[in-house]
Amino acid sequence: MNDAGDRLSVSVLTREYPPAIYGGAGVHVGQLVPQLRALADVDVQCMGEPREGATAHAEDFPPGANAALRVFGADLSMVAALADSDVDLVHSHTWYANLAGRLAGLYLDIPHVVTAHSLEPHRPWKAEQLGGGYRLSSWAERSAFLSADAVIAVSSGMRRDVLDSYRDLDPDKVHVVRNGIDTEEFRPDPETDVLAAHGISTDAPYAVFVGRITRQKGLIHLVRAAEHLDPDTQLVLLAGAPDTPEIARSVGEAFAHLQQTRGNVIWIEKMLPRAEVRQILSHATVFCCPSVYEPLGIVNLEAMACQTAVVASAVGGIPEVVVDGETGHLVDYDPKRAEDPTAIAAFEQGLADKINQLTRDPAKAAAFGRAGRQRCIDEFSWAKIAAETVAVYRRAIEVHAGELHAGEVSGTS
Repeated sequence: MNDAGDRLSVSVLTREYPPAIYGGAGVHVGQLVPQLRALADVDVQCMGEPREGATAHAEDFPPGANAALRVFGADLSMVAALADSDVDLVHSHTWYANLAGRLAGLYLDIPHVVTAHSLEPHRPWKAEQLGGGYRLSSWAERSAFLSADAVIAVSSGMRRDVLDSYRDLDPDKVHVVRNGIDTEEFRPDPETDVLAAHGISTDAPYAVFVGRITRQKGLIHLVRAAEHLDPDTQLVLLAGAPDTPEIARSVGEAFAHLQQTRGNVIWIEKMLPRAEVRQILSHATVFCCPSVYEPLGIVNLEAMACQTAVVASAVGGIPEVVVDGETGHLVDYDPKRAEDPTAIAAFEQGLADKINQLTRDPAKAAAFGRAGRQRCIDEFSWAKIAAETVAVYRRAIEVHAGELHAGEVSGTS
C-alpha cells in the first residue's frame, strides 16, 4: 500500500466507457478518468466490446441468462483481471460494476470506493425492465454501499438519499463530489447546419429535451406540458432508447396527440453525435429537464455550458446546478404525489408556464444562459472534481487501514 504522499494506483470499474456511452454515469467516467490520470495511475475495467484505454468484459455469461446475471458474469471477469494486480484501490460506478468492486476489494484486501449516480430504491420502475434482476441489482448496490470504505455522492441531495436508503451506512464515509462539465466540448456553437438538417427553424423560439425515454426522465410530462406552450414555440425532442415497450407506447401516444393538437414538434429518436447535440442546445431558447428523479443531472450542465437557459424540476441535485431566477427556472415536483392527477397536472402546467416566460422574453433567456455558462466554468470543472476524488481515495485508504487494524486487534484479544 502506498503512503499518503505517493502516487496512487487505481482501477476504475464501470459498465460504460467511451465511445460506448448512453447515460450520465458513462459521461462522468469518460470525463473523470483523463483528469484522474494526471494525478494517479488509472486502470479502467469496463463492459462490452473491446476499446482503447480500457479492458472490456463481455456481458455474455451465463449465455441466455437474465441481463442482471450476465452483468454479474462480467463483474466476475473484472475481478479475475485484477487478481494479480497491485492497485491500491478500486472505484466502482453504478450497480453494474458494484459487485466487481465489492469482490475485488475483498479478494485483494484493498479499499473500495463507490460513486452513487442513482439509487435502486428510488427507481422501483426498473423492476418492469429487469424483472427478478431488479432484486439482484438492488442487492449488489446495497452490499457495495454498506461495505464500501467511501461512498461518493454526486450532489448533497444524493447524499441525503444515500443515507436515507442505507441507514446502517456511516455518514462519515459519504462524501459529496459533484458531477462536472467540459466547457471546451460543450460551448456555444454559432453554426446552424445541424438545425437545418433536422428541420429546426431559427426564426422561432424552441425548447429542447435531451435524454432517454424512461420514467425517471419525465419526458411524458413535457409532452403533455407542450399542449400549453405558445403556438409559435417549437418543441425539439432528442429522445430515444425506451426502457420498456409500455413507456415507449405511452410517450408515442402522447406525442401523436400533441402533433394533432398543436404541431411545431420535432422528435429525433436516434442518438445524435455530441457535436450535433451541442449545436441544438446552443440555439435553443430553453432546455427543459422534467425528470422525476435526478441525482444531479449532467444534461443540465451540458445545456448551461452551451449558454442556454434551463427549466427543470426541483428534484434531487438539480437545485444544486440550476439556480432559480439566475440560470433558469425550477418547477416543484413531489415524488410522494406521483399518482395524484391534480399534482401532476400542476407540475406539467408549471413546466409550460416557465418555458413560456422565457420564450416570451428572449433577453432574460439569454441572460440566464450567460450566467449558466459562467457557473459551469466556475463551479464544475473536471480538474477540480478529480482532485476532490483523489482526496476521497486517500481518506478511504485511511479508513480501510484503520478497520483492518481494528479487526486484527479484536482478533487477538
